Amino acid sequence: MSEASRIDARGLRCPWPALRLARALRGGALPVEILADDPAAEREIRALAAARGAAVEMVEIDGAGMFRIA
Repeated sequence: MSEASRIDARGLRCPWPALRLARALRGGALPVEILADDPAAEREIRALAAARGAAVEMVEIDGAGMFRIA
């Protein structure tokens, strides 16, 4: 398994977490881990991953979601 690219999007409101993820995915980086605390981020991250045919795993860390897209 390759090492994941990491994005810290805590404190950013949507659509910024999804835009940062989209930029990483455009570069072909998989897997990607993104840490986001905006409640709307999960929906947008899952939609973006689904559009790319990628799977999403989510783990709660200190009140924020850590999403792994692979």
